[in-house]
Amino acid sequence: MSKEGHAVTVISSNTERTKEIEAIGAKAAIGGVEDTGFLTETFRGADAVFTMVPPNMNAADWKAWIAGIGKNYVAAIKESGVKHVVNLSSIGAHMVDKCGPVSGLSQVELAMDEMAGVNVHHLRAGYFYTNFLTAIGQIKNQGILSGNYMPDAPMVLVHPADIADIAAKALKDESYLGRGFSYIASDEKTPAEIVTMLGKATGRTDLKWVEHADKEEYDDLIAIGLPEEVAKNYTEMGAALRSGDMNADYFRNRPVMAGWRTFDSFLPEFTAAYNA
Repeated sequence: MSKEGHAVTVISSNTERTKEIEAIGAKAAIGGVEDTGFLTETFRGADAVFTMVPPNMNAADWKAWIAGIGKNYVAAIKESGVKHVVNLSSIGAHMVDKCGPVSGLSQVELAMDEMAGVNVHHLRAGYFYTNFLTAIGQIKNQGILSGNYMPDAPMVLVHPADIADIAAKALKDESYLGRGFSYIASDEKTPAEIVTMLGKATGRTDLKWVEHADKEEYDDLIAIGLPEEVAKNYTEMGAALRSGDMNADYFRNRPVMAGWRTFDSFLPEFTAAYNA
């Protein structure tokens, strides 16, 4: 039971998460999003459902796998009778192709939007602050951050806690956001600005941004152990950011970012992980 008196169920594929989930007052439902029957029974009786597609580094066709999970959600929502859905999507989801895994999320949005009699709202989130934690090794070992886009490319960023705040409000009140989508952003920075801020926070004032060509980016992702399908999709997404296509619809529908968690507020968390 949540602090506000709601009965909350959390889905996880990991049985070891059960105690952690129960410790926050929720019920654990252990199963996979590829199991439509499991999803249906877990959704049954719920007033509202928050959906997201988990990462999968082993899919033969990553976009198709993401779209397939969306279809599983649609089938379970219809069969269980759920009428209110908040779905985690991404900036760039207006691109049905050529935006890597985000184009798979575009297919999820389209499938969900076809459901009649169900209020669906998509949260198109920016690039997670916490994704930069995966770059700590690169910073320590090479003194760089890199990507196949320019140092002055506008990046739309979000703290996961800001997503959680909006999702919680939207789940409790279906009129809060209504049907459609909203962009969820906490800050906007360029790679050059990010490098300066992270360098200062960690004492690596020599930290620099290295822009890769697409082939270099792909090869670099392969070198750190990512599967070819994942490397291909991430490279495609970076190219969409470089061209401006990925963020184009965001800037046409720019949200107000008043009082949200700025990138500066994330720096102590990053520094603590860096020095751990």
